Amino acid sequence: MNGPKDKKIHKLKTDELEQILMGTHPDDVEQYSIDNADEMLSEDREFRNYLKEKLKEKGLKEQDVLIRADIPLGFGYKLFSQEKTTQQRDTILRICYGAELNFEETQHVLKLYHMPLLYARDKRDAILISCINHRVGGIIEVNEVLVRNKLSPLRGSGTQE
Repeated sequence: MNGPKDKKIHKLKTDELEQILMGTHPDDVEQYSIDNADEMLSEDREFRNYLKEKLKEKGLKEQDVLIRADIPLGFGYKLFSQEKTTQQRDTILRICYGAELNFEETQHVLKLYHMPLLYARDKRDAILISCINHRVGGIIEVNEVLVRNKLSPLRGSGTQE
């Protein structure tokens, strides 16, 4: 059985698209966008749609994710619906961890939210990658690992962002 028609399946790797762009004149970028429409991220609701899809796959509810992420429900629901946004990468990482997303899924969410990706050369990010891959427990346990390594814990979130 095939999935919904609006579900994006990327056929080209990002570096392949970059190679195409290397030879594309700025006057031709509109045609590039048309030719590669299936490969392009849309700005409107990709974050929300992707998370909803992942939660459905994992049998999770938004409330469960927000509780696991230790994010106030009212603020969290507004983030899920994109009624509100955050500039705090740690808030998005908390949501990803609470949603039991793996490393690749977490990177994808960060990309959709226009946040810096986790970077293996950064000690804090390296610990977060390891915690994501090995599911060390909840957010409290993740923060304990960070603090044990003399790094700042995942920042708490709230409506003051």
